[in-house]
Amino acid sequence: MHVCLFDIDGTLLNSGGAGQAAMEAAIVSEFGGLERYDGLATAGRTDRAIAVDLFAHHQVEPDDQAFSRFIAAYLSQLPRELAARKGLVLPGIANLLDVLAARDDVLLGLLTGNYREGARLKLGHHGLFDYLDFGGFGDRHVDRDDVAREALAEVHQRMNGSVVFERLWVIGDTPADVRCARAIGARAVAVATATDSIEQLQA
Repeated sequence: MHVCLFDIDGTLLNSGGAGQAAMEAAIVSEFGGLERYDGLATAGRTDRAIAVDLFAHHQVEPDDQAFSRFIAAYLSQLPRELAARKGLVLPGIANLLDVLAARDDVLLGLLTGNYREGARLKLGHHGLFDYLDFGGFGDRHVDRDDVAREALAEVHQRMNGSVVFERLWVIGDTPADVRCARAIGARAVAVATATDSIEQLQA
């Protein structure tokens, strides 16, 4: 059995910046943040890590209550932001998922920095959720390698521990996707569909 674990943003789809916009709207609604954070790094990072940076920038104490308020506000803002932007499923993805889903020797999952519910909203908005309903997510982890370990644990559970690492694939668009694939002994497929060049990904 081959296992394909997909990143979302920049690999499967482009949300038009809906995620970052929803996060910034959540900071404003919950904590009164007003200054836009233009230097916010998002590519290849987990939503948890991005939230930590936003909290620091807006001087919000990063305790459990603050994270709960932020996530709830973010998830309420995200559908509105997705609808307001011209996001798209990236070329070839719909056909690829159709072909892979039709095979009985392929298991499809996610390895994404998105919050689990945020991933569902993004994929659902673009008609992809039915293909990808398990994996590793960015709810608790700052380090993407830990998301990969969470995804691997899910794969082991689904396959009763019979994982063949030569058939475990992580597909993503950033060096962080390649690194987290290495962290769990998976094979990496890097696609130059977002900001990183082929040369940066090959390195």
